[in-house]
Amino acid sequence: MVGGLCARRLARRSRSALIAALTVLLVQTLIVWNFSSLDSGEDRENGGSNMREKRDRVGGNKAAGSDYFQHGVQQQQQQRQRQQRQHLPPPGKGTSRHIQQPDGYYSHRPKEKSRVDSNNENSVPKDFENIDNSNFGARSQPHRQSVGATSSKQQREHLQEKAHAQQQTWRDNSPSLGRSSNEVLPVGHQPLAVGNNASHPGSQGDAGLSRQHYRASQAQQAQAQHRHQHPHRRQVTAAPLEVTYDQPPKCEISGKEAISALSRAKSKECRQQIAEVYCRHREGHLMPEKVARFCPIEGKANANVQWDEDSAESFPSKPVRIAFVLVVHGRASRQFHRLFKAIYHTSHYYYIHVDQRSNYLHRQVHALAAQYPNVRVTPWRMATIWGGASLLTMYLRSMTDLLAMRDWSWDFFINLSAADYPIRTNNQLVAFLSKYRDMNFIKSHGRDNARFIRKQGLDRLFFECDTHMWRLGDRKIPEGISVDGGSDWFLLNRLFIEYVINSKDDLVTNMKRFYAYTLLPAESFFHTVLENSAHCESMVDNNLRITNWNRKLGCKCQYKHIVDWCGCSPNDFKPADFHRFQQTVRPTFFARKFEASVNQEIVNQLDAYLFGPLPQGTPGLNSYWENVYDEPDGVASLSDTQLTYFHSFSRLGLARAAASLQGNPKDHSCRYFPMGHPVSVHLYFQSDQFQGYLVKHHATNLATSKLETMETWVAPKKNFKLTTPPSSTFSRLQFAEIGTEWDAKERMFRNFGGLMGPMDETVGMQKWSKGPNVTVTVVWIDPTNVIAATYDILIDASAEFTHYRPPLNQPLRPGVWSVRILHHWSPVAEMRFLIAPLAYNKHQPIRQEDTLKLHNGPAKNSYMEQSFHGLNPVLNIPVSLGYVEQAKRNAALTGPELEHWLDSLTGELWEAADICAMGPTACPVMQACPKNPWSSLSPDPKSQLGTPRADGRIR
Repeated sequence: MVGGLCARRLARRSRSALIAALTVLLVQTLIVWNFSSLDSGEDRENGGSNMREKRDRVGGNKAAGSDYFQHGVQQQQQQRQRQQRQHLPPPGKGTSRHIQQPDGYYSHRPKEKSRVDSNNENSVPKDFENIDNSNFGARSQPHRQSVGATSSKQQREHLQEKAHAQQQTWRDNSPSLGRSSNEVLPVGHQPLAVGNNASHPGSQGDAGLSRQHYRASQAQQAQAQHRHQHPHRRQVTAAPLEVTYDQPPKCEISGKEAISALSRAKSKECRQQIAEVYCRHREGHLMPEKVARFCPIEGKANANVQWDEDSAESFPSKPVRIAFVLVVHGRASRQFHRLFKAIYHTSHYYYIHVDQRSNYLHRQVHALAAQYPNVRVTPWRMATIWGGASLLTMYLRSMTDLLAMRDWSWDFFINLSAADYPIRTNNQLVAFLSKYRDMNFIKSHGRDNARFIRKQGLDRLFFECDTHMWRLGDRKIPEGISVDGGSDWFLLNRLFIEYVINSKDDLVTNMKRFYAYTLLPAESFFHTVLENSAHCESMVDNNLRITNWNRKLGCKCQYKHIVDWCGCSPNDFKPADFHRFQQTVRPTFFARKFEASVNQEIVNQLDAYLFGPLPQGTPGLNSYWENVYDEPDGVASLSDTQLTYFHSFSRLGLARAAASLQGNPKDHSCRYFPMGHPVSVHLYFQSDQFQGYLVKHHATNLATSKLETMETWVAPKKNFKLTTPPSSTFSRLQFAEIGTEWDAKERMFRNFGGLMGPMDETVGMQKWSKGPNVTVTVVWIDPTNVIAATYDILIDASAEFTHYRPPLNQPLRPGVWSVRILHHWSPVAEMRFLIAPLAYNKHQPIRQEDTLKLHNGPAKNSYMEQSFHGLNPVLNIPVSLGYVEQAKRNAALTGPELEHWLDSLTGELWEAADICAMGPTACPVMQACPKNPWSSLSPDPKSQLGTPRADGRIR
């Protein structure tokens, strides 16, 4: 009897064990299937819409397993502790895996051959069909679904339901089951799949990492994309936005894209204009239906031109004169000066348009124009945006101005930006254009027109307002003409310019109407008018330029915050590209892009190649300075974080000056009291390496009570450290950094030095050498030793860069953070970064009520929904109540006490390398700034202008 009872009990236990084992196997299979689906080649296309769908379903469906993941946190922490004690920490166990792929886009289509001089001189991706340009739905509306995705979607949802049921069974019946050795489970981590071209919230380029998502409709996710928010954070479903107008629209707004635009437009004026444009288009009053063609030939003309590089030796008897239209923005005034020196000649004319938002550069350009009679600045300014109709308007208005200048007799119109540079001399350009003075040089797309129209969005209606290009719906291409397009950089002769500006014929009039509501109009308007006009036979399919297209890096859809479309941008040239300027198979005279803040050496090489090297020992030859802030801009042009740092930097400089007295308490000649806001701030580079910030500031000398102005050089300390000695089994990691404003195209942080505050969204970047596939664990630790985030990354053998923005709850706790990189749970590297407490809020000294909100860390001291405190003993990170109490006291600081705390933190990661005087000073050890080679006031002959020589040139 007893034996039979025991047998029945044993059988029941065996059945329970068998069911539990089968459940584990099924869950493992589902998880592995889900992760493998993320790495499929078809999802590595540029747009990534299918990839996002899969990520949302695998990692974002909380109902399908997030509860189970949270349930396992405590057990997994205990498991890690046991592994640590037993010295058995297998990689990837207990953390989610991210398979790292090499930089670049993947496609299942055959690869196109790489060509030095690409025909695809336009700003949209080659494989545009795979770009998701449809995610601009209204805030309260779901995304449209991809065609043909229904069956697979239903299948995945069915599998997810089964997984949820199995996980619930596991939770209820087998709470004490151990983990299988093949299992991939996050310890509060988000399941991250690394794909090279992932472009979703939280990923910014080379190796985007998906994150944990929570219950949210697709419309909410779209809204998060538009607002650049973390999908990790919970969002309340927004009610449909009530759109207000000054006057009610004249028609019913029913188009999905128009409703989306109205819901996202900020100003009432913009919404009114969108409604009016939409209604006029709906009524058929906006677009021409048919346009006359005046070209006497069928098809596209392309005149053949020949170029002999030695032809410049025989200068033409009647050389052409060129009107250079320079379209500039930003703050890189010294690079612009170098371009101007390289192209200047007294025989030509220079008309400069400075973007309406670039006031510093506008002041610099006005000072330049005052020195030369053949240089003028547009008396009007526009805020031109990428892809916007305003760019075409600016060009047409500039052409009108040039034609009205009776004292400027020019033959050719050439547009350049500050990122351009000549690769042939002025004499060579003049000789070539004089030979072909009746031609127009414009680069076409080189594709069939139907594909170009779709790719370029020419069959869509766009409208620009609020410095955004809104997509409002579909439209038809006018009949009777052939639409063309390509690059928006061109050389046009005066005869054609006069036709475009002055003609009232059907072609020009209707094309101006059509392209006023077109995306990237400057890339198509002149092409289309030229090809369909009586001037068509003057077209040369070459804009005489080399553009550094690297679409694997440059096509990241990085302009979606200003245009409802996907676009590309060229990469900057580097010294390794120099041979391309000498090996062109077609006539070329300019190249783009160049950025001295990215690489100045290539500009130095090109300058020496064209004009000969500068004399040995020329000061500042390898130095570069770029303005960040100028006093006339006003402190409102700075963020509170920047203003906080720059004030702290100036105080570090004053402390260095006082330290030069070697501790004599009675000598006040080098002691100062800071006065007012900074005067100016510059970035400083030496040999293409960032050297720090140069801050000009005022201070009162305590010995003389006189106001002095000085410049402080603050340099970053080394904050990245590899373990010593490096592991013999792991040597791939070269560098790691934490920052903001990650540029996926140039693979660098645009926030130089990482000036970050509590409300910034930080990104972790790692640079790798080639080698075997490896798995690393990344751990983020806040100033009180709270583990804020941790995740695993699987790095592919050919990966060069990885980066990830963990979805941390804000505000981040001020202080010095650390990030550790582990391999097999052994330390590989550690880096530190500063989250500065803000001394200013809305550009005013911060009040205590605001410090308590911004400096106390996230609510409940929780950076994510999961807690990682169980990993502190595993990673030997001590937890102390004293750290937390001190952090709370610091969070209440204001005034001088706050500044003292701030300066102590800043001094941990920055040092005042030197300080100089801009004028008279009572401090005997302080040198004059022009005598210091690092100062922004030191000589910089390569970018300083002068009077023209007898040959008409400056350089």
